[in-house]
Amino acid sequence: MLKVALVGNPNSGKTSIFNVLTGNNQKVGNWPGVTVERKEGILLKNKQIKIIDLPGIYSLSANSPEEEIAKNYLLSNKLDAVVNIVDGTNLERNLYLTLQLLELNIPVIVAINMADVMKQQKITVDIERLKYQLDTEVILVSAAKKIGLDELVKKIEKVTKDKLKYPKLSYSKQLESMINEVINSTNYTEKERFEILNIFEDYHKATNLSNEDLKTIQEIIQAGQMYFKKDLLTVVIDERYKLIEHILQFSLYTKDSKQKLGRFVDKIVTNKWLAFPIFIFVMWLVYYLSIQTIGTMCTDWINDVLLGKYIPNMFTSVMNSMQIKDWLQDLVLNGIVAGMGSVIGFLPQIAVLFLCLNILDDCGYMARIAFVMDRVFRYFGLSGKSFIPLLISTGCGVPGIMATRTIENEDERKMTIMLSTFMPCSAKTAVIALVVGAFFAKNSWVAPAVYVVSLLTIVVSGLLLKNSPFFYRDQNVFVMELPDYHMPHMATVLRQTWVRCKSFVKKAATIIFVSSVILWIMSNCNFTFHLVSEDKSMLASIGRVLSFIFAPLGFGDWQATVAVLTSFSAKENIINTLGILYHQTINSADGIELWQVLRDNYNSYQAFAFLTFNVLCTPCFAAVGAMKRELGSAKDTMKVILFQCAMSYSVSLIIYQLSIVLIGGKMINIWTIIAIVCLLLMIIGSFKRYGRKRVINNG
Repeated sequence: MLKVALVGNPNSGKTSIFNVLTGNNQKVGNWPGVTVERKEGILLKNKQIKIIDLPGIYSLSANSPEEEIAKNYLLSNKLDAVVNIVDGTNLERNLYLTLQLLELNIPVIVAINMADVMKQQKITVDIERLKYQLDTEVILVSAAKKIGLDELVKKIEKVTKDKLKYPKLSYSKQLESMINEVINSTNYTEKERFEILNIFEDYHKATNLSNEDLKTIQEIIQAGQMYFKKDLLTVVIDERYKLIEHILQFSLYTKDSKQKLGRFVDKIVTNKWLAFPIFIFVMWLVYYLSIQTIGTMCTDWINDVLLGKYIPNMFTSVMNSMQIKDWLQDLVLNGIVAGMGSVIGFLPQIAVLFLCLNILDDCGYMARIAFVMDRVFRYFGLSGKSFIPLLISTGCGVPGIMATRTIENEDERKMTIMLSTFMPCSAKTAVIALVVGAFFAKNSWVAPAVYVVSLLTIVVSGLLLKNSPFFYRDQNVFVMELPDYHMPHMATVLRQTWVRCKSFVKKAATIIFVSSVILWIMSNCNFTFHLVSEDKSMLASIGRVLSFIFAPLGFGDWQATVAVLTSFSAKENIINTLGILYHQTINSADGIELWQVLRDNYNSYQAFAFLTFNVLCTPCFAAVGAMKRELGSAKDTMKVILFQCAMSYSVSLIIYQLSIVLIGGKMINIWTIIAIVCLLLMIIGSFKRYGRKRVINNG
């Protein structure tokens, strides 16, 4: 019996076509060893042809069980033909898989599905030109309207009977020269182009080669990387997309005006030179709206009026009428109200921030950032897949860490866990708002600069880890679907914003409440639990013992030290702690602002170093617990904590010491020298390789 495989991207209509072609002549089960569904059927109009419905995949790079199944089946089974189902509304994405199939030396029929939708969207494809460009059979079909399916059956019968010629694709002269050199120098043949390109993508996929052939391919790949000045994985991906772009220039006539606009916007926001500056500008605009304009207007009213007058006055009046003792009144006003008020006061700014980020995500921009970041992440051992956990971590580190489960490569997954919480989460955003509001109210670039520092720390940390002897990994290909641009669905955006804000308030009503009570007790009692002045309290004693650790970072007093220690339960506790220790909410009843108190005790260099350390340092206990569950080892979790503490300390030390010398005009001291040494070690460690010798750089 002749065998024909159906292959296509998820949601391309492949299964619908399979059902029409085979009717009830189907068998459904699981592929051996996995839970991925396996479907086979007999062609209704020709009982001698078996149709195999392979799992929906984006590429044959074998990063997932589905891709592994499809690749192995296509390579190990003697198929008479492959029918590639292509989504006609997104040809650029779908044709990547098409090119890989054409490289397999198997007769391929390209069935462009959704002809009816293409007509609605005014997408016109010249089938004859596309057929000429791909050098294979191309047909336009619609599974929904059953258009072109009879012709598809005839093409299948023709292919299995006459044996179509194998298509020949041509990439750039440089890449074709490398392929020919492998063919001429080893046992590989022209019919094994896919295997050769697969080795270019990942050298470790070269198997069953003699030592002589292995050495020859190593030399060819090394020469190619020197010529292209980047890893061959990126080169092969770029070459395929360049060929796709060339093909579509000659065969794709018209597109819907909205899609044309989307493609035009993509050329700008995903441009390798413009994408990152645009991202920085967008983040600056988000923080300008949330922290310095719209969000601040609401925050000022809550802090000045609600938390500054009404609530303290109400509690004071009620407690005086009930003749509550002074110490208990102080606990309520300067402990609970001051602590929780310090956090709740930032809710409007947090809400506007969440609203802006959700709009960017819903309209399709954040998916483009993941695509752009793949270019950056690839060079330090990760891929664009790692951006998703990093993005989620901007809301909360716990789901961000859990999102790493989608990363197949174990080393890449562990590295992403180590780096994801360097991103400022919603709790850290409140700390950013506090410091920026107090010290940099007129400098709108400071808040985005924190994100830049976080991203740079992720880059440097990734390079240090990738080049260390502890990580040795295969490079994965990052393929993702970019959604069409569209107006945000405000109901969805508002719902997501509400959920995040509710979670923020819930944490303030639980963890922050308990922390406020404990902090007030520890800041007003000694170790025998007798009321004492604040400078003789338990917190003061603990802070003074440990304050020397943070002195080189500029905030070596006991109040800041205690704020750092309490942040491990929840990062919002930094604001809560400072509010309690300085007896202020953001705006207290007597009008003295916490911002002003902070400005009286610290300068801008100390404040930015304090902010940097707390943004980068080990996250809250909940996130650490998530790390422990995902890593599966307390020992590995402790290593992550130590690494994060070391990186946050080093980055803050470098920022503070160099800023006070280069900008503040201070004299160089021993800690300045140590900061310079740390900076040099980071630079050297980012490029120096350790441990096992690596012939090919796949990162």
